[in-house]
Amino acid sequence: MSDGNADGRVLVLNQNYEPLNICRWQRAITLVYLDKAVVVEADSRVLHSPSVTIPMPSVVRLVHHIRRPLPEVKLSRQSLMERDNYTCQYCGKKSRDLTVDHVIPRERGGRHEWTNLVACCRDCNNRKGNRTPREAGMSLLRRPQRPHFIPYLSFSVMRQALANEVWRDYLEPFAPHLVPK
Repeated sequence: MSDGNADGRVLVLNQNYEPLNICRWQRAITLVYLDKAVVVEADSRVLHSPSVTIPMPSVVRLVHHIRRPLPEVKLSRQSLMERDNYTCQYCGKKSRDLTVDHVIPRERGGRHEWTNLVACCRDCNNRKGNRTPREAGMSLLRRPQRPHFIPYLSFSVMRQALANEVWRDYLEPFAPHLVPK
């Protein structure tokens, strides 16, 4: 057993092992006690009551499959920055103080969509101006695209969750592009 649950959060998997949610340990224990979930991974701590002993869960799997519609990835500044890992897509500078750049400027027919937006540092944005990257003599580190993501967890939650080594094996198949190198 590992100690990957020090903060009291538990990864909840669907019956088919698809990640669904992250909840507090109290909710996870309730699901296990009511036979709605089983403990898949536990840490070294144990919860004792007068009549039962339950290992402190780190990952639980639901007994019955839950059907949920796949959520739409909403285009927002935060999700764009998460997609680009807070890295300027022209020079590679990492920063929390980035701008959003339209690869093809809006005035020139560029659309406000995933495939035309990138995170950009202020210096590169000023250098590029109202030109295409080719006209400005710049190139993108990677082509912008609609993000692939784990269906039920947001980018920021997913990035934080991947930091938990116990959870990583359950999350990687659903978002290999977000796994820290």
